[in-house]
Amino acid sequence: MKSRTSRIARFTLLPLAATIGFASVPLVAQQAPAPAPQAAAKQAEVPWLYVNSDVPQEKAWLFGTLDNGLRYAIRRNGVPPGQVSIRVRIDAGSLMEEDKEQGFAHFLEHLSFRGSKFVPEGESKRIWQRLGATFGSDSNASTTPTETVYKLDLPNARPEGLDESIKILAGMMEAPNIGDTTVNAERAVVMAEQREQFGPAVRMGDATRQHFFAGQRLANRSTIGTSQTLSSATAEGLKAFHDRWYRPERAVVVIAGDADPAAMEALVKKHFSAWRGAGPKPAEPDFGKPDPNAKTVTALVEPSFPTIVQLGVMRPWAQVNDTVTYNEGLMVDALAVRMINRRLETRARAGGSFLQAQVQQEDISRSADTTMVSLVPLGDDWQAALRDVRAEIANATSTPASQAEIDREVQEFDLALLAQLENEGAEPGSRQADDLVRAVDIRETVTTAEGALTIFRGAKRLFTPANLLASTKKLFEGAGPRLVLSTPKPLANGDALAAAALAEDVTSLAARDDARAVTFADLPKFGAAGTVTDRTKLSNFNIETVTLSNGSKLILFPNKGEPGKVYVSVRFGNGYKALPANRETVAWSGAMALVGSGIGKLGLEELDRLTNGRKINMGVDIEDDAFVLKAETRAPDLADQLKLMAAKLAFPGWDPAPVVRARAQMLAGYDVMDASPAGVITRDLDTLVRGGDPRWATPSRQEVDALTPAGFRKLWEPILASGPIEVQIFGDFEADQAIEAARATFGAMKARKPAAIEPANAVTGVPPHNATPVVRTHSGAAEQSAAVIAWPTGGGLDNITEARKLEVLAAIFNDRLFDQLRSSAGASYSPTVASQWPTGMDNGGYLIVLGQLKPEGTEQFFKLAREIAADLAAKPVDEDELRRTLGPIQQYYMRASTGNQYWMRETAGSSRDPRKLAAMESLARDLLSITPEQIQETAGRYLIADKSWSMVVLPEKQTAAR
Repeated sequence: MKSRTSRIARFTLLPLAATIGFASVPLVAQQAPAPAPQAAAKQAEVPWLYVNSDVPQEKAWLFGTLDNGLRYAIRRNGVPPGQVSIRVRIDAGSLMEEDKEQGFAHFLEHLSFRGSKFVPEGESKRIWQRLGATFGSDSNASTTPTETVYKLDLPNARPEGLDESIKILAGMMEAPNIGDTTVNAERAVVMAEQREQFGPAVRMGDATRQHFFAGQRLANRSTIGTSQTLSSATAEGLKAFHDRWYRPERAVVVIAGDADPAAMEALVKKHFSAWRGAGPKPAEPDFGKPDPNAKTVTALVEPSFPTIVQLGVMRPWAQVNDTVTYNEGLMVDALAVRMINRRLETRARAGGSFLQAQVQQEDISRSADTTMVSLVPLGDDWQAALRDVRAEIANATSTPASQAEIDREVQEFDLALLAQLENEGAEPGSRQADDLVRAVDIRETVTTAEGALTIFRGAKRLFTPANLLASTKKLFEGAGPRLVLSTPKPLANGDALAAAALAEDVTSLAARDDARAVTFADLPKFGAAGTVTDRTKLSNFNIETVTLSNGSKLILFPNKGEPGKVYVSVRFGNGYKALPANRETVAWSGAMALVGSGIGKLGLEELDRLTNGRKINMGVDIEDDAFVLKAETRAPDLADQLKLMAAKLAFPGWDPAPVVRARAQMLAGYDVMDASPAGVITRDLDTLVRGGDPRWATPSRQEVDALTPAGFRKLWEPILASGPIEVQIFGDFEADQAIEAARATFGAMKARKPAAIEPANAVTGVPPHNATPVVRTHSGAAEQSAAVIAWPTGGGLDNITEARKLEVLAAIFNDRLFDQLRSSAGASYSPTVASQWPTGMDNGGYLIVLGQLKPEGTEQFFKLAREIAADLAAKPVDEDELRRTLGPIQQYYMRASTGNQYWMRETAGSSRDPRKLAAMESLARDLLSITPEQIQETAGRYLIADKSWSMVVLPEKQTAAR
């Protein structure tokens, strides 16, 4: 049942329908109606997905099988309005490849998009752009060990566009263009992708896969392939792989969207029925079983990674019937894993021998049923960390949990499923399509949120100490445990040391403490509630602002677009403007330790118990003009959610343990940033592109090491006390109840005056023009490098129209660079062009161009980028190019505006600066009025040769040689 991973663990945005000016749609969740009458008649038969299953079926799906064996599943879904999501799954991935074919499944994915039966080379991207789809997000594909999935989200799916798109997809499956010229051209792109992926994470992944799956096909099947197999791939060999595995009986078409299921079914039949497999059906490869006699331990050296220990217990994977009883057993297993992980996290928070540790049960690539344990030691003493983690596991497998401990996990599990049920009507079609594809891959089913909740609640009789103990024991039975030890430096006799540590008896080392109950009465008390001094509704929206007597402001948007969900954002102080522009601070540590430092005398452990079984949480962010506390909750928990967030500002705690842990975590992963061009860019670009402004700088290792609890408090205590306060509450709640809760919390706090802003801190730096790029180095592969060129633009709200023009300009630039740099030259797999225009500062914006390439390709990158910039400034773009660019951008905003978080982002800070509301209202008008001449004018204004700033990231060895 797919819900065990998607409906239980998912906490992402589900849209509501709203209007932004491109179309008129109702601001309500779009419920999926029953299938068409002819579809309903077919449901009397057992749908192919539910054969041998008694799991509650999702009746909204229309299932069918064509005469050629192709299966399909189709449903109506109006979230977001007008969109149709199409998935075509081929039951062939890297595990179907022979040794000489490694990487062919992924290579074929590339070729299918490049050109096919009905589409000349490179034209499918342009066709879908004209239909509003963004390449790379709305049209994409993925290859795994067991499948290849082609994905298309059509934002504005009119009948003719849907017909054309399904026709193109059918042609891609049946007859991609596989010729010598095409293969040679795309080979460069695939090998660029392989080159850019390679690094410590890939090396570690390959090594652990080879160890844990020794003797199985998965051990040596990297999806990307090898340099040897890719360079020697021929059109003949790729065609043979296609003909062997791309067959209708191995294909599943999944469609979920805002269209008539019967009409979509007719299109599937129209375009896929003629497809026939070439030659005899292939024999299914044997994925093998875990070898109980395989090597137990492996010690590795990865200089850029911290010390990491991984344990694996391996069991054979077996096909199961996806029944209610089977899923009840999975739920017992999931609770057992959650309890172990909570104990491990508690021990890590307390300052134990490890920074983090986690247990996970997973069926991997239909190759093994695994229990994996990963841990990062605190410092170099990995033996102590391994000992302590194994002791917790030994305790869990020998001593029953208390019923109270079990009930805590059950409450959280139940709440997550209930939240999914409350929001089911607003679940987007793209997610439903992905869920069904995933279910097909793991050979299971999908069910409704109500079905998942019913199964879970029906299984509560099984959630006993004895059953959980039996489940925990079972999770750690199998071949193994196998261990992979990775250290930054070589260990003498590493394998022997690891084997000795794994053999150590730990059964008597762990102790279990009973934790006292914590309630909201334990939080510090607020004073008298504030009063409402003003309540105003915005004229064009169902949004209102409320002013409390202490000056705190509320922005409220109650709506039913996302049933059961409420988003809260508390903005206070002045964000980056409050930080000094001439020196670094410890502000970077806030996201890692500020919530964990507690409230009053309550630490993070107590706060976890306080919020158990309720949707109450909190995160920290820094924006240009405000510090932010963020949360996602439910209407029944909203009052206490506000109480928790207000208490964090009014009565902050200063537990030193989270600060010490944050420092250790930062140091443990520090060298990873140096191991690849992408890591160096992540570390250095934000400050360099702002002229070296230290507020956006990654702290040096010395600065991280110097972090202390006292220094942390010195910075953050006055920030938490700063004003003004703005509370945004958007979602499914009653406005009057939210106001009462805010009066008793934020309204009861002492009045806060707006914090003063030093003039030097109100703006950020601008990088000076450089004729020679800034050079940074990385310690990774010698064939990897990156190049960046940027042009300063602007910022603020007074000229927000410029931001919209620059966004379109960047998208056109990106499309041209993609075609020239990736598709034509194969020099870079992932060139990127983007425009950043801060609205919280009056400067600091830039248009940036970035690519990862071979070191010898950086000069060509800069040449191409400058030529494109000059051409955009020299003449207007043609109308078709502008339409192909504007369509996806408009559709992006249309879809984004169906979610509460979009409106929160647009209205954030508007109680301080009403210009934000005017900017929000002008977005659609600005985008719809952009002309080719305006794009040329914008390029001429900003893409000036002697204003550009550039940077390269080169391999250390090559730089030293130079």
